[in-house]
Amino acid sequence: MADNGFLPLSRADLEARGWEACDFVFVSGDAYVDHPSFAASLICRVLEADGFRVGIIPQPDWKNPQSYTVLGRPRLAFLAGSGNMDSMVAHYTAAKKIRSDDAYSPGGKAGLRPDRALLKYVEGIRSAYKNIPVIIGGIEAGLRRFAHYDYWSNTVRRSLLLDSKADILVYGMGESAIREIARRLKGGEEINAIGDIRGTCVRGRTPPEGSIELPGYEKVKGDDPESLRAYAGHFMIQKLNADPLSAGVLAEKSDGERWVIQNPPAFPLGQKELDRVYSLPFARKAHPVYAGGIPALKEVEFSLISSRGCFGGCSFCAITFHQGRAVQPRSSESLVREAAALAKSPDFKGYIHDVGGPTANFYAPACKKQQKGGFCADRECLFPEPCPNLKQDHGPYLETLQQIRGVKGVKKAFVRSGIRFDYIDLDKKRGEEFLETLCKYHISGQLKVAPEHIAPQTLNAMGKNHDYEGFSRKFARVNKELGLKQYLIPYFISGHPGCTLKDAVELAIFLKKGHFVPDQVQDFYPTPGTLSTVMYHTGLDPRTMAPIHVPGEREKRLQRALLQFNKAENRLLALEALREAGHEDLAGALLK
Repeated sequence: MADNGFLPLSRADLEARGWEACDFVFVSGDAYVDHPSFAASLICRVLEADGFRVGIIPQPDWKNPQSYTVLGRPRLAFLAGSGNMDSMVAHYTAAKKIRSDDAYSPGGKAGLRPDRALLKYVEGIRSAYKNIPVIIGGIEAGLRRFAHYDYWSNTVRRSLLLDSKADILVYGMGESAIREIARRLKGGEEINAIGDIRGTCVRGRTPPEGSIELPGYEKVKGDDPESLRAYAGHFMIQKLNADPLSAGVLAEKSDGERWVIQNPPAFPLGQKELDRVYSLPFARKAHPVYAGGIPALKEVEFSLISSRGCFGGCSFCAITFHQGRAVQPRSSESLVREAAALAKSPDFKGYIHDVGGPTANFYAPACKKQQKGGFCADRECLFPEPCPNLKQDHGPYLETLQQIRGVKGVKKAFVRSGIRFDYIDLDKKRGEEFLETLCKYHISGQLKVAPEHIAPQTLNAMGKNHDYEGFSRKFARVNKELGLKQYLIPYFISGHPGCTLKDAVELAIFLKKGHFVPDQVQDFYPTPGTLSTVMYHTGLDPRTMAPIHVPGEREKRLQRALLQFNKAENRLLALEALREAGHEDLAGALLK
């Protein structure tokens, strides 16, 4: 296929460009969508902008080594990522049931990437080409960079860097690290000599002088009390060294004499650099080889990514381990230019689906320290109480949204990313104005929010502290004043560590009083890289090392039934839950 605005997928594509070989070949667990929301495309376009020749092998047949040879041997290295989602999360539900579809595959077809995709991809690359550098990255690699609890096997597994036999593991967003690696490989350095780049992990035989030693793999892999306590401490050392300004080099001993060495995190991209990344020549389409389309593109094709990073600090979220806590917004000029470009697309119908990031209304650094790319390693910005240095200002986001509304051809720009309603409440100057603007211009009928729970004990475990009931009243008042009928759609999590049956009953009664029963409830999913997963595995709150309640499988079913008490199939389970919680007296009120 000729050069058609997409990166090469085949030798014919190379020939059309007059290339004999690529400098880098990216093996991806996702289908190829040339859009900045897709990790492989983003990294490849960044390298292309630096003058490198880059090709993509999307969703190779991992059972056939020849599938890794379609672009030939790259001149410098193979890159590999499992895709935008962890391959195990892509394949299995929280109940470990096999999913029937995959939004990042052609036509939503499941089964086009393997379990633990990076292990298979690196193995396949090594089978096809000997002595070729292999660099892994993305969400699956980054959250498994050290020993980690694996929910699907119920074991603690080694660092993915060691298990995959890759040469370098890039963690975080990756642009700065991969550019530096590429520059040094081009300059003639051997891959095993590149060991000091921020945002990377490498293998070693000894810990570097001055490094901070984590408890070794042998100390954290067991399920005895000593090992579990060591595992919780292991995670907290990582958490305390996630700030680019203050983090040290971390070293973890694995089996034998192998060490995993983590260099400090990369600094977040500055605004000019972030704007440059999103101005690269993305086709913003799925490659034309996919006749059935890629479902994951639908929501983001006409969306704008306004920022990176999140200082929300939710225990169950891995964003801070991947993008970091320091929020870095794009400039309003960059977003307006992209909105204007979208409006010129023949497929654009006038609606921008989202203007947001990990948390839409976090559109500026939380404090002066975040302006330098750092954050406080030993405390959160919002929990248990808002930091006195926290800047509470929706002004820049409001002004950017206003400019986007004024772009010719844009009928409406939605905000569909999650918002932190507690942050709206904290902004005494412009919080009310933001809520009014949001209701008037940027939602249509409903606003999705994520209180997650309302019981104080559970919220404490989740790292949240809010007044959802108060915000609900404020939302209703604002919409009444605007003459609009719009509703909150809250998300709740069942079975989270720290949540007891009594907490679940408290939430069920709250929902009953509010005349709302969620259609969907998210069962807690213990994925790598989160504080909540450490709680689930160890039965300890790693922040205090105090024991914490962890619902078992039976109790998780009971909690879920309580949150959807109106469903006939849940009635017996809900009754059982009420009896066990000592609240059988509430059965008449809750289940009638």
